[in-house]
Order: sequence, then structure tokens, then C-alpha cells
Amino acid sequence: MKKVFGILLAVCLLLTSSVSLADGQKLVLITATASDNLDVLIPAFEAATGIDVELITASTGEVYSRIQNETNNPSADVTWISASYVSRDTSFFTPYVSVHNDELPEGFRTQDGYINYVNFTMPVLLVNKNLVDIEIKGYKDLLDPSLFGKIAHGDAAASSSAYNHIENMLVTLGDGDMSSEAGWEYVEAFLKQLDGKIINSSGTIYKGVEAGEYAVGLTWDTPCLAYLAQGIDYLDMVVMEEGALCSPSGVAVIKNCKNEESAKAFVDFMTSKEAQSLMGTKVPGANPIRTDVELASYKKGLADMNASVVDASFSAANKPAVLERYQDLYLEIFE
Repeated sequence: MKKVFGILLAVCLLLTSSVSLADGQKLVLITATASDNLDVLIPAFEAATGIDVELITASTGEVYSRIQNETNNPSADVTWISASYVSRDTSFFTPYVSVHNDELPEGFRTQDGYINYVNFTMPVLLVNKNLVDIEIKGYKDLLDPSLFGKIAHGDAAASSSAYNHIENMLVTLGDGDMSSEAGWEYVEAFLKQLDGKIINSSGTIYKGVEAGEYAVGLTWDTPCLAYLAQGIDYLDMVVMEEGALCSPSGVAVIKNCKNEESAKAFVDFMTSKEAQSLMGTKVPGANPIRTDVELASYKKGLADMNASVVDASFSAANKPAVLERYQDLYLEIFE
């Protein structure tokens, strides 16, 4: 009887030990982040912490919907997502401030812990140096007569990247006021510089510049960095000297998650110098937010550009009026 009891006790202890060992040693990440990022950073996190990661991937909208629908019993512990989605409703997340928050550049630190920034995208100009005779530093250079009809830009009413540029023009050239006449005068002059050509696909813009169909394309940085990583030396990515509004992504702990300590460890890792250096050197299209990390030779850090974070609520509040005025100009110029 004693032997049987001893066996049962040993089994109970083993089961208890297994539960204890698993607790804090697993993490479920849900994200729409590109595999280029995940393939580098998830194995590094697992190696650094001993925590096994289970990955759920979907489109950004699907990720956000799933987090909303699973409020009482979430299947994931943490998300890596555009910061604008978290700011829509923070009730789906548990605040946690990274241990590295004070090491991050001012303006890119979390204010409330609901989202800890880790990377960003931004509007840029892709320039085919074989097709331009002037130095292009920013928006104002695009009005040079030599570029008439040689610029690729999308329809801001249909393309988010095209809208980001219109918004960026209005903010940077209108001193932060998207209703400023100075900003709208530039937008009108720029649209006329396109010679009636609007690109329907955002991918056609950077591909067209790379192929020599256009001298300059208004796009975003991720595909441009991918070109530069390949060593295509006749292409140049220009961050506008007038300024660039960054759209940050970050990591957020999901409320009521099952592995909260693991989720917090992921937040700390992703904002660490180690992870940010990997992002800067090993992931072609990624921009780390830390300014004290290694970067690939073709990348620029935040310290070397005039960049700031998009205020998501300010952007959303102004978008309807911006699109209404933009569409009036569109009809006047293109139709």
C-alpha cells in the first residue's frame, strides 16, 4: 500500500512540476507582422528567455477582430500590431511599461504602457538616380520643371500610402495644420506636376521607379529598403527634409491572457538593444526605434532624420475633411 501511495505521490509531484515548469515558459503571439521580422526575432527571443513561442498570423484587421472577440478567453498573450489599433480601444489590453522605456528616444516612449513601440514605417521618396538631374531632398524639389510627368503617385482616396503622403505634405508644409492654405497650395501644385497620371497600385509605384518608368515615386520605406539591401545602387530612398510622420508598430499585452509574465518578457525583449540591433541589421525592411543600435549600411536611424510619430487621433479626426478637399482637387485636375 505504501508503495502504491508512493507511486501516486510521485505522479502527482511530476504533474505539479510539469504545470509549474510550463507556467511562464510559453507565449502565444498574434500578429500580421511580415515573416522576415518573425523569422529573425522569435528564435532570438526563445534563445534569450527559454520561452517557447506559438505563432498566430493573420491580416491586421483579422488580428484586431480576434482580440476583440476573445476578450474573456483570449487565445493569444501578446500582439505585435500597428499602434493605431491599440489606441482605438485600450480596454482589450493590459498596461505594461517596458524596462527599457527610458532608453528609447523621446517621442517614441510609451505614455501609458498599452503599446510599447518597437518599429515604424514612414512615407519616403524613391528616386531613380539615372533619371534625375537635380538633388532631391524633399517635397519642394518635386516641383522642379524637369520632373514634370516623371513622378509616380497613387490616389489618396483609394491608397493608404498615397494618403499618408498627402497628410505628410499638409502637416509638414502647413506647420501642423492640415487645413493650412500653404499646405494645400503645395498639394495642388504637386498634383498638377503629375501630368494627369495617377497610379492605381501602390506596388506599381516602386516597381516603376526601379524599372526606369518613373524618376521619382512617392511610396513607403519597406519596399525601398528591400531594394537597397539588394545593392541596387541607382536607387535612393529620400526621407523628406520637411519631415516624415512615422506610423509606429508595437507590442501590447492582451488583457486576461494566460501567460502574462511571458508576454511582459516579450515586451522587454523587443525593446532591448539586442532585439533592436537584430532588427537594424538582419531584417531588410525594418526600422528599429532605438538610436543606440547597429544598423545596416543602407539604413538611416531616427537620429539622422526629421521624423516624428503620427498622432493617430489627430489623423483620424482630420481625414474626412482632407479627403473631401483632395477629391475636389482630383476632379478639377484629373477629370
